[in-house]
Amino acid sequence: MNEPLPTLPVHAIDPQPDGAQWLVQDLWGAAAVGVIGGAPKSNKSTLALDLAVSVASATPCLGRFEVHTPGPVLVYLAEDALPRIRDRVAQLCQHRGLSLPDLPLHVVTAPTLRLDLERDRRALQQTLDTLRPTLLILDPLVRIHALDENSASDVSGLLGFLREINRRYQMALVLVHHMAKRSRRDLGQALRGSSDLHAWLDSACYLVRLADQSLRLTVEHRAAPAPDPVLLRLAGGDGEPLRLHIHNDDHPAPSPLTEEVRTQLLRAAGPLSRTTLRQRLRVNNARLGEVLYSLEQRGLLVRSPEGWSLPAGHPFVQPDLIR
Repeated sequence: MNEPLPTLPVHAIDPQPDGAQWLVQDLWGAAAVGVIGGAPKSNKSTLALDLAVSVASATPCLGRFEVHTPGPVLVYLAEDALPRIRDRVAQLCQHRGLSLPDLPLHVVTAPTLRLDLERDRRALQQTLDTLRPTLLILDPLVRIHALDENSASDVSGLLGFLREINRRYQMALVLVHHMAKRSRRDLGQALRGSSDLHAWLDSACYLVRLADQSLRLTVEHRAAPAPDPVLLRLAGGDGEPLRLHIHNDDHPAPSPLTEEVRTQLLRAAGPLSRTTLRQRLRVNNARLGEVLYSLEQRGLLVRSPEGWSLPAGHPFVQPDLIR
């Protein structure tokens, strides 16, 4: 005979402790599952390692985002050789004045990890039983399974297992994953494969490379407001430790709508009216008006009786959107 499901009156559930909402303030929720997403070569793995070192050392991620729940970290980086991983972490430690031997950051050294296979699932759980990490990073998603990314049933089974271990071990879980090249206003919908992935996540960080080689970091949370986007650059080299740092800190990164407006105008043969832009972008008229006015005040758009256009000779900031 089957046992009934366990239940509790809602008032009997233990409340969340004060300050326990965040793993990293504004960047990643405590015990949240999610994705660091971006196109190839957009420094997704660099951001993931910055996050890993931050949580393991209780130092701010990217020099800004405070760690609330520090602890051991476990990473599996399928596309990096072990000496390269060590070197990248050592450079982050050097920049922060940390001791590499004292850092509780553990690396899975197995040549493969297939979480669509029961034996590898059991091996991972045994590792989690031993280390009890606060954060698990799997990089990239495509290397930890041999399933059909576009099959909702295949993907949901894998995500169900990841959610199960997330809850069992009360740890945050980060998947590094590719985004499609096609531009989307909702960056989560640009994640490659089944839309179940976007529905699954609690926190997400999206990296988009701009034409000046900076990166726009946009954050998304299921149950908390997101911070404003920020611009990042890869700094270091020539003897200086490599790391991502927040660039142009006094000026927020351009919003996706701002860039979409300029994309439409770049593609157009001539000026576009506000009505045409609103229809193409399917955006609220008042919000579009705010963006147009802001760009005009900054000299980034020109208004004429025929409509809106880019100023002559003005460089476009994100050629990846042009297809």
